[in-house]
Amino acid sequence: MNIAWVIVVLLILVFIQGVVYSRVGLKRIEYKRTFKQDNAFVGDTIEMTDEITNRKLLPVPWLRLESKISPNLIFQSSQQETEGDTFHRTLFSLLPYQKITRRHQLTCKRRGYYPLHTVSVTTGDVVGFTETFDSVEASTSITVYPEIVAVDEIPLPSHSYLGDITVKRWIIEDPFIHAGVREYQEGDPMNAVNWKATARTNTLQINKKDFTADHNLMIYVNFDLTEDVRIPIDNEALIEKALSYAASIANVTIDQGLATGFGCNGYFVSPFTNPTEPIKPSIRIEASSSRQQFSYILDTIAKTKMDRSRNFRGFLQEDIDLGRTNTDILIFTAILTEKIEAQITKLEQMGNAVEVVTLDNDAAEMGGAHAS
Repeated sequence: MNIAWVIVVLLILVFIQGVVYSRVGLKRIEYKRTFKQDNAFVGDTIEMTDEITNRKLLPVPWLRLESKISPNLIFQSSQQETEGDTFHRTLFSLLPYQKITRRHQLTCKRRGYYPLHTVSVTTGDVVGFTETFDSVEASTSITVYPEIVAVDEIPLPSHSYLGDITVKRWIIEDPFIHAGVREYQEGDPMNAVNWKATARTNTLQINKKDFTADHNLMIYVNFDLTEDVRIPIDNEALIEKALSYAASIANVTIDQGLATGFGCNGYFVSPFTNPTEPIKPSIRIEASSSRQQFSYILDTIAKTKMDRSRNFRGFLQEDIDLGRTNTDILIFTAILTEKIEAQITKLEQMGNAVEVVTLDNDAAEMGGAHAS
């Protein structure tokens, strides 16, 4: 066989294998992407797994996966490129019926909800003459909670009762919480006598009641840097700092048994809000001291979009319209206008105690704030 025939045969083989790979190269290729955990805190390192399987006899000489990843999830390996967006690219070579699993370490840079959807899959023939593309659904997500800091790092007002969270102000005796017995004192009702303890000690003993706080705590973050909601937030780091403060306080107060809630004039990111609503609902979690409350607050803060549903005075007006009372309200805000102060005065007249921490708009990176 002369050289011409060899070249012809080779070209035919190249053409045939190109046709084969263009038609079946991506057939019976399965891909799965998962995070090892559903949530993490800012600064945590998380693990993402790529799992790809070739369920056919034909080997795959090369296969490239490409997907868009938020720049707030930073790969520790050098497997990302930035071209306007951030992309994660991975190259595989698969033998017949082979499964390959790769694990990637990512650092969570910023609070947020990060869904991952489709992955672009590309393969081709052995010599690289042809390429075949497809899009594979590989939905997963990670929720990144705000940073938790020590309460003494938060610039609370010097007179704030939150400065010593274990000491609660407004307390009343709770008839349903028993805390042992004590000796009878003049004026004690006879229906409070513990007759068994009296018989045992030969002195009149009274059932002792524990105390509980009759006020709830609501922690609010004002997303306004100006009163005009049409102007974008130009200092996101400041709002992130406030959200971190809010989560940190809720962590301690709920742990101490104080019913705590959270609110802000932002709104949920998609898909947790209705995109057709002209004005999206503001965020407000009513106070509770249940075990799930802190996780609920963290999840809510993580899924809050860096935008405003309304201005903050409108947000406070919702509380006024609801008739909120007997509530301690702690507000983190960068601005304190006359209109906001008027709303605060109304809330105080309704029987609420309001404390304000004014954040320093020029010192977010240094955690700047001052209390008022």
